[in-house]
Amino acid sequence: LSSGHALPQVIIPESTHKEFRLWLTSYPSEDFPVSILQNGVKMTNEPPKGMRANLLRSYLNDPISDPNFFEGCNKPQPWRKLLFGLCFFHAMVQERRKFGALGWNIPYEFNESDLRISMKQQQMFLNEYEDLPLDALTYLTGQCNYGGRVTDDWDRRLLVSLLSIFYCMKIIDDDSHKFSPSGDYYAPPHGEYQSYVDYIRSLPITPHPEVFGLHENADITKDNQETQQLFDSILLTLPRQTGGGGKSSQEIADELATDILSKLPANFNLEKVMEQYPVLYKESMNTVLRQELIRFNRLTSVVRSTLQNMQKAMKGLVVMSSDLEDVFNSVMVGKVPAVWAAKSYPSLKPLGSYVNDLLARLKFFQDWIHSGAPNVFWISGFYFTQSFLTGVLQNYARKYTIPIDHLGFEFEVLKEENDMSSKPEDGAYIKGLFLEGARWDREKMVVGESHPKMLYDALPIIWLQPGEKDKFEQKATYHTPVYKTSARRGTLSTTGHSTNYVLMIELSSDKPQSHWINRGVALLCQLDD
Repeated sequence: LSSGHALPQVIIPESTHKEFRLWLTSYPSEDFPVSILQNGVKMTNEPPKGMRANLLRSYLNDPISDPNFFEGCNKPQPWRKLLFGLCFFHAMVQERRKFGALGWNIPYEFNESDLRISMKQQQMFLNEYEDLPLDALTYLTGQCNYGGRVTDDWDRRLLVSLLSIFYCMKIIDDDSHKFSPSGDYYAPPHGEYQSYVDYIRSLPITPHPEVFGLHENADITKDNQETQQLFDSILLTLPRQTGGGGKSSQEIADELATDILSKLPANFNLEKVMEQYPVLYKESMNTVLRQELIRFNRLTSVVRSTLQNMQKAMKGLVVMSSDLEDVFNSVMVGKVPAVWAAKSYPSLKPLGSYVNDLLARLKFFQDWIHSGAPNVFWISGFYFTQSFLTGVLQNYARKYTIPIDHLGFEFEVLKEENDMSSKPEDGAYIKGLFLEGARWDREKMVVGESHPKMLYDALPIIWLQPGEKDKFEQKATYHTPVYKTSARRGTLSTTGHSTNYVLMIELSSDKPQSHWINRGVALLCQLDD
């Protein structure tokens, strides 16, 4: 590729045979010469869209289409049933990507090589073992072949849960074993190659979200994401200058900056706060408060200085640097500037909602300073949520002289929605979490199915109850991951924590864990609007 840019000059049309064609194959690359792209015919090889097309591609391509391979197992019924289950699993994990974070926290590039090696291992194991080695096949397929691409622990949990639908004895012994509640998708009865192809051709062209284990609301989430991507692309093409008698871009940006600056309070007085809330052995929340104020002071200073400098730059008083130009462009399209995001807590909100959210967080801490620690903590308001959780455990550990690494949380969802009359004896009350992919059934006090067109459900107050982990009782719960934003994916920071993942909360459930795992149910600290 490095010398590919010279090819159009080397290949001279006048002296080149009219039948000559150059066929180049390449992975997506930023280094690909633009001149070749401009002068060539582009072809891409992508997985087909839809479950039916994906399954059909698997069955019409090598090696399944080869009769020697399809009939090359000494246990034909288990082999053909498990092979269909594997192809269905392959199509499912690829198609779930279109649902964004509901499908996978990180969109993995599962491809044909994963399917091909899993098929060959499956055939080899069935030929060599008398009994069906389902555990070995599950481990190889779920943890090695497909799982080798998975870097997120919660995605790995989902992958193994999905695979358990297909790698089980029911798919072999029970012809009525369904892959979806409606019963439209199942492993067809044992038969010849053509019978499987005919069954695949009879499947619906557009799959319902239920086949992926998702709620019907997932379609709305998918459509919202596609619309957002379209609007983001349109915004990139918008001109920066306005014509006619309307306000100019500079006037609009100046007004927005003035409005934000007028609402932004002064930085917190840390010296005064340290006098009021000194470092105490039995009250770790004082330290948490001070650390949070330092972080928010840093953020508000950046917001204030960049807006003021942008106004000066528009008047010609200071040089318009690249950072200030980015702030100006971001303000004009309603996005959070990159220079703010670098000093900010994770957020996917547009500029207006972000500013309102920031002001609400600052008010939360201002009320804490004036009135003391609240009865119910707004967990979404913390910059670094893990410090608050550690502070709760530390208070309990010091009160009862128990090593902090022996402690964990038990969780109780209360009836109250917004406030409590007093603080708990131990632990803390928290609020501000949203359930995505499900709702909280306030009558049964368990996780329940979402109402149609209701994508999120605000959770009532939760009581974080510290205790010794080895004394916790096992209950029927769903282990729900908590994330700061709906993107769910994050990077590992220098503190050892993900920039997005917060903790795992156990919510009472009357359904098996796998049901909610396949639904992609999680708790979010904030929404995107």
